[in-house]
Amino acid sequence: MANMREIRERISSIQQILKITNAMYLMSSSKLKKARSALEATEPYFYKLQETIESVLEHTPHTAQMYFDRRTDIPDDKRKKGYIVITADKGLCGSYNHNILRYADQKLDEAADIDNCYLFVMGQVGRMYFQRRMKSGKQAYVDGEFLYTTQNPTLYRAREIAELVLDKFEKHELDEVYLLYTDMVNSNLQEPRTLQLLPFSRRHLGKAADGTLKKLPKASFVPSPEKVMDYLIPQYAKGIIYGAMVEAFCCEQQSRMTAMDAATNSAKDMIKELSLLYNRARQAAITQEITEVVSGANSLEDQ
Repeated sequence: MANMREIRERISSIQQILKITNAMYLMSSSKLKKARSALEATEPYFYKLQETIESVLEHTPHTAQMYFDRRTDIPDDKRKKGYIVITADKGLCGSYNHNILRYADQKLDEAADIDNCYLFVMGQVGRMYFQRRMKSGKQAYVDGEFLYTTQNPTLYRAREIAELVLDKFEKHELDEVYLLYTDMVNSNLQEPRTLQLLPFSRRHLGKAADGTLKKLPKASFVPSPEKVMDYLIPQYAKGIIYGAMVEAFCCEQQSRMTAMDAATNSAKDMIKELSLLYNRARQAAITQEITEVVSGANSLEDQ
């Protein structure tokens, strides 16, 4: 059995860790609420933007638009695919990073030609993971200049990312762009998801009740429907990326809250066990002292 001093030191160190885990739990809870509030504040704007795009498509069903170009003439094994993978900048968030990284690996394994796959990784954990894989020759190309943090997602950051991938799509450097992020189904369930960002599909916008594309009388747009869509689509893409960033950030904070709560409970259980050991050691020390005093008194009486 460890002596009393060692047990006290262990209890003290665990109490310090308990304070840290409890503080991290409270910080993650605060960040989660803040991110949710920011997303709810911007959602009406992007919903209205989506309705506007739907209206344009309904009135001009045959309008040519570069962001809707599916490039069917390019075979699947020659298509250049970009994946925006959203991970965390830090650990201590349970299996959050492991799940999204494993999901991204599965998507890359399903690709027809991994040499035509390009990764745009958000988050230091995912960036380091994929760069190590790329150096070993077992991974797609990772854009080393794509350095974006996932902490405190902002519309400004989402706009920069949207402009980057849209520019590469326009220049035919990418034929498809996908978002890989973690979606919060509920507080206890989180699932990695794939969202196709480019090219846009008309069937994803302007659907009628039976699932077909609605066609309304042709309308006039100034200066032209193409110019209007050239402005609206980048704004809408920014909203999609921002929503995925916030959703992934909320999942990270929820995972960290769960992990820190479990760590706090484990620390409390360890303190209880160590307190019992400390009391037993103290009781044994007191008993030994009493025994020594009684033995000394008996020896004096014998003399």
